[in-house]
Formats: sequence, C-alpha cells, structure tokens
Amino acid sequence: MHASLTESLASLRHCLVARRHRALLWVDGEPAEAVARGLALWRAGDWRDPLWLGPASPDAGIAALPAAKARTRLGGEHDLVVIDGVSATGGFDPDAFGAVSGTVRAGGLLVLLTPRAWREGVPCPDADYARLAAWPHARESLPARTLGRLARQLAASPLTLHWPAAAALPTLALPAAPAFAPSPVEDADCLTADQAQAVRRLERLRRRRPLVISADRGRGKSAALGIAAARRLAAGESELWLTAPRSAAVEPVFARLAALLPEGRREGQAFSVDTSRGVSVLRFLAPDAVEPALAGPGVDPRSPPTLFVDEAAAIPAPLLGRWLAAFPRLAFATTVHGYEGTGRGFAVRFRARLDRDTPDWRACSLDAPVRWAPNDPLEALTRDLLLLDAEPATDADVAAALARGDGLRYRTLDRAALAGDERRLAELFGLLVQAHYRTTPGDLRQLLDAPDVQVLTADVAGHCVGVCLAQAEGGFPRDLAEAVRLGRRRPRGHLLAQSLAAHGGWREAAEARWWRIQRIAVHPAARRRGIATRLVATLAARAHDAGIDQLGVSYGAEPTLLAFWRAQGFVSLRLGLSREAASGEHALMMGRALHAAAEARLSGWRDDFQRLLPSLLGTALAALPPRLVTRLLDEAPVPALDAATRERTAWFAAGGGELALVRPWLARAFRIVRHQSPRTLSDEAWDDLVAPLFLGRDAPAGDEGGAGRKARLQHRRELAARLSEALEAQHREPR
Repeated sequence: MHASLTESLASLRHCLVARRHRALLWVDGEPAEAVARGLALWRAGDWRDPLWLGPASPDAGIAALPAAKARTRLGGEHDLVVIDGVSATGGFDPDAFGAVSGTVRAGGLLVLLTPRAWREGVPCPDADYARLAAWPHARESLPARTLGRLARQLAASPLTLHWPAAAALPTLALPAAPAFAPSPVEDADCLTADQAQAVRRLERLRRRRPLVISADRGRGKSAALGIAAARRLAAGESELWLTAPRSAAVEPVFARLAALLPEGRREGQAFSVDTSRGVSVLRFLAPDAVEPALAGPGVDPRSPPTLFVDEAAAIPAPLLGRWLAAFPRLAFATTVHGYEGTGRGFAVRFRARLDRDTPDWRACSLDAPVRWAPNDPLEALTRDLLLLDAEPATDADVAAALARGDGLRYRTLDRAALAGDERRLAELFGLLVQAHYRTTPGDLRQLLDAPDVQVLTADVAGHCVGVCLAQAEGGFPRDLAEAVRLGRRRPRGHLLAQSLAAHGGWREAAEARWWRIQRIAVHPAARRRGIATRLVATLAARAHDAGIDQLGVSYGAEPTLLAFWRAQGFVSLRLGLSREAASGEHALMMGRALHAAAEARLSGWRDDFQRLLPSLLGTALAALPPRLVTRLLDEAPVPALDAATRERTAWFAAGGGELALVRPWLARAFRIVRHQSPRTLSDEAWDDLVAPLFLGRDAPAGDEGGAGRKARLQHRRELAARLSEALEAQHREPR
C-alpha cells in the first residue's frame, strides 16, 4: 500500500507542479483510521515544511499546531497541510482553514480529515462548536448546519479529491491540462506585470495622493511592498514605516528587503542599509504604535516618514482615517477576499473618506496570481466553502426593483432553510461582508449555528437588501446573576448582559432578557429609505411579543452611529475604558426598553452612567474625540438655569478671570444651551469647548503658553459670550 500511495502521490504532485496548482484532499472515516491515512500521506511524500494543524500530535516525530495558532503561519509556505477535523478534542475551525489554505505552495496539498458522518451528510457538532455554546446550551445540542453545508459542497465539487473510508486506495488524479507558462515581465524583481505596476506606483508616491492596492491572497502584494521599500531605501529615503495587524503578515516584506539589499541588516522589526546619503531604515510598527511614534524623538510631524499599510482591511477604520490626515505619503494594501477581513468592505466604507479627504487618491489591483497559477483548484474551492467571494445583489437589480415600486418585505428567516439555499445565503452574507470590514468565515458559522439567534431581513423582488442579526442574552437566575455582578462567574456568551452586570454593578442586567443586535446592514442601492429603522422597529415588535425585556447593542463608539441608535430610542449605558482591537474605538453599550418596568430600569442605569461620565472624561477617557463626547453629553439630564451660571458665564465672556476659574459654571452653561438652543454654536465650536471643559485638554502638546494660549483664551471668551446671550434669552422667556 505504501508503495502504491507513494506512486500515486508522486503522479499527483507532478501534475500539480506542472500546472503550478494546489489541491484539497478530503479524507473521511473513523477518527483513528482517518488520522492514520493522514500520517500515511505525510510519510509517503517528500514534503517541504509540512504542517499538522490539530489539537494533539499524532506521532512523536510530528509537531501539531493548534488551530487557534493558525495565524502564526501567515507569511509562511508549506507543501503539505493536514487539518485534523476528526479528533475528539479538535474539530473544524473555519477561520483556521481559511488562514492556512493560503500558505500551501504551488504543487502542494491541503488534506482535510473529517468524520465519516460528513460523507453521509449528517455531521454532528464537533469540539470546536464549544465556542458557540453560550450558557445554558451544551455543544451537543447545537445544530451543525455549517458542517452539513461544507460536506455538501465538498461532495458536489469536481475540484475535491476524495479519499473515502471504504476505498482501498485513493484516486489521486486531475484532468489533463497544459503546463503553466508564465508571461514575461520587464521588471526582473517582479513575477507579474500587475506586481511590477504596483511597485512603480509605490516608488512614485506623491503627496496627498494615497495609493490603494487590492488583491486576492497569493498575488504578491506584500512582496510588492518589499520591492518598493528596498528601492526607496536604496535611493536614500532615510526612514520608511510599515504597519500591519500582525508582524507575521509582513515577513514577505522583510524577505524581499533581505534578497534585494543583501548588504543591509535586520535588527528585530527594523531593516537598515547604508547609502550615499547615510543610513536608511524601514521600521515595522504595530497599528497602535504608529501615532505615538509621530511624537517620538527625531520625527518631524510636519514631514513624517512614508507609511506602508499592509492588510489594511483588518485595521480599524478610525485608525486608517487618522493616518490619512497625518501622513502625506501613504499606501494601503488590502486583501479582497480575506479570511479575517475583506477588502470589499474596506473599499465601500473607506472610499467615501478617501474621496472627501484625498480626492486624488489612486487605485491599483493585482489580479494575476504569484504563488500559484490562475484557476487554482484549492483557491476556488476555499472561496466556495467559506463564501469568501459572496456578493450582495447587484446595484442594478436592486435599483430596478425599487424603481418599479416593488414592495419591501420584512421577515424572520429559518436558518435551516437558509443553510440549504446557496443563492440567498451568498446574498445575505455578502451584504454583511460589504457592510463590516472584519467579517470572517467564523461569522458564517455564527449566523447558521449559534443558539438563540434571530435573522431578520428586508427583501425586494427576492433580493436581500437589509439584514439584522440579534442574539438572545441574559435570563440568568438570581444567584448566577449576583455571582456575575461580583466577578465570581463568567458564563460563556452574553456579552452585553454580563458586562453591564460586572462593570455597571446592575444584577438585574443579567437577570433581564435581552435581544442584542449584533449586525445591521442595508444594501447601498437601498439606503436612505428607512430600512434600518424599520428593521429595528420590526425586531422590537417581535421581541416584545416573545416576552423580551429590552433590546441592546454594543459597537465601536463614533458620533454617526451614536446618532443612529439614539434615533431608534436607545440610551447609553456603558462605555469601555480602553479601545477595542476590532474597531479601534471604545465599546459603547446601549439599550431600549420594551415595556414599562424595563423603562424604569434603563432610566436608572442611564442616570448612573451619566453621573459617572464626567469623572471618566477627566481621567480614563480624556482622549475621546470631542464630537463623540458632545453626543454623549446630550443624553445627560439638563441642569436648571440659575443666577450663578448666568453671572459667571457673562463675567468670563467680558474678559474676567481664567477658564479654569469658571469651568463648573461654563460646563453647566454648555449643557443648558446645548439642550435648549443647539444651533447657538456650530459643531466645531461645541467641540472647541468640550476639550477644555470636560476633557482637561486646554492646549495642544508643546503649545501651552505664548500667543497660542492668548488666542485660545480670546476665542473661548467669544464662544462664552454667545452662550451668555442664549442664557439671557432663556431667562427672559415667560415661565
């Protein structure tokens, strides 16, 4: 058997190498038998850098990498990857599968071991489903719709190489095809014409004209960054910065630098080379270290280094926006169909910012594969299995249906039926992908299999144009809720209910029954028609009928989203003290009551939050954007107008005292006028007052005194004068 398997593997790999393709081999059976065949494949081939992805090593001579660490292999390459989805303590991790599929070299194999039940079309929830089993559910009680769908896709695809348990020997053969013949490229350092064009544009970056490079995996975008970086350093550019979500993602950049500048030297996350103009350096910085580095020694913030951003779709949009303003020369590279984020969502959400702030930005796409040849079977199969190329309905189809006056239909979907309807599932998931830049294959499993999830859609002419996902939370018994409040227990799941109990101190938040809105998205061609508002209203009505106490939402706080949720009747309950990695913003939790008793509870929690907010703004949250702070303060109770506030505000406006000596009264005047006459000041003027009155930020760094201070003080006296006029007008109004 071993000799036959070796010959069969050799024949298959010869075919794959000639075509520069990769393949997926599906091995199913009883756990021990499937693992044994995986080991036989490992031993029968001459593999470079083979990888076994699973919970435990199947052999003393093989090191297994847990699926949770699959991302550490990004930037690496393997001839063979075996994914152990069959062992009792393992299971199929969709995000890990997506991550390692792109590390298989041309000519290589990805081997997927699964239970026999996959072939029979009735897979059970595996050990990886424990991550979905929120309290009080057990993993075994969950549906396995995602696994059933994957099994059907594998069985139906002509691209799958299947080694079923009943077969004596695998049939390892691919249809005959001509050998791959690469097209000539003028640039000797580049492998495709696409890559060469990207390198030329990266070399010639111009001020205020950022470059956006988009590509599928395996197209050489990171290598293009490395080639361009090497040429910029060799030309004497003194400092170049590089950032990405993880340092492992940019190893191809450092590899190209080392190859093209062999006289250079790498020290940690920096690469330097001596040139005629001195030492030139490329530095890798984690995303959260980029802005602090601008204030570091030797950096002129008026003329910062060029910044290359790799895997931009996986970096929070607020960070990207701030870099857009801070770096005159800037390039973004992003993956179009990514396993952990999507360039499509990035393009849709970030394009408006680019158009507004840097209208001369340029786009560049890499279409030709570098690591493998076009029409690669593994790439195509991975896209189908994980819905990486899922797209919403076309703008033309949606616009035509709306123009015809086709009515919108709101309905709750049956997730079992959705799992079996590929067209509808792709439209719905494509809409989620487009609306949120961090949608992953794991989110597809959450959509289909997580317990207590509601899927509400808005349809027109059979197309999904809006979707709202809600997760049931709370309902804890009193003793468990109290243990959560005291920090003694943390059951799986229930993000909002547990956070409000543990951090807000409200036991009733864990006892109450919530529907937390996880995602809401509307098709671009159907926006500004009130669809999102109608989705929330429909969900609220159905939650009320189901005996739910309140709706909740948790998201990265920013003014536009805050305004939307307030318009839906939600109130702020908690703001995280640190920025979230996913959004780059502080998580804001809000709630909406669905009956009178819940209204009383939420009002009390909202008042507690507003009492706490001023002290947080002066300490842990002092770096919040002023516009966001203004919107949060809008929810606070309005103080009564008193004589002291009128007198102190007028005194300061007329030239008396310092701002520090009138801050309490001016802050009170701010709240009163903001509530009664918000148009008294522009948004920018309100922001100018928020920083010194509530955040303790009176001056930019390095500008505490001199003419700058005097100008700021005079400007604030002028704003105070307008507040004073509004206070006096209110005072004169008949009561």
